[in-house]
Amino acid sequence: MRLIYVCVLVWLVTACTAAAKPSLYQQLGGEVAITKLVDGLLVKIEHDPRIVHHFKDTDIARFRSKLIEQLCHISDGPCQYTGSTMQESHTGFQITAADFDRLVQHLIDVMTELHIPLDAQNELLARLAPMYKDVTYR
Repeated sequence: MRLIYVCVLVWLVTACTAAAKPSLYQQLGGEVAITKLVDGLLVKIEHDPRIVHHFKDTDIARFRSKLIEQLCHISDGPCQYTGSTMQESHTGFQITAADFDRLVQHLIDVMTELHIPLDAQNELLARLAPMYKDVTYR
């Protein structure tokens, strides 16, 4: 009987220590890291003459806030995204596939600079990828 209790105890300890994989939000580093990610992305956009023109009439403070909110939400963080849909907010911008790719490269560069693990980078990119059709001009 004692052996059964020991086996159950070992199973429980093993099951508890094999904790669930952290959420993408946690893997990215939570609110602080997502804020740094967005701020770094904004700097890259500001210094990129190929895409900065798309942001000339943008309220950057609002854009920053909504992007932080969106990345938090899409990564399973504690945020609710309250902004417009991607299609609504990008209509009329004539964003090309090259523009989109450029922005994605900046995002990758910032994630790398922040030492975000490659698996987390890939997961975030996979979650953002479906937005491509709503952002780019067809």
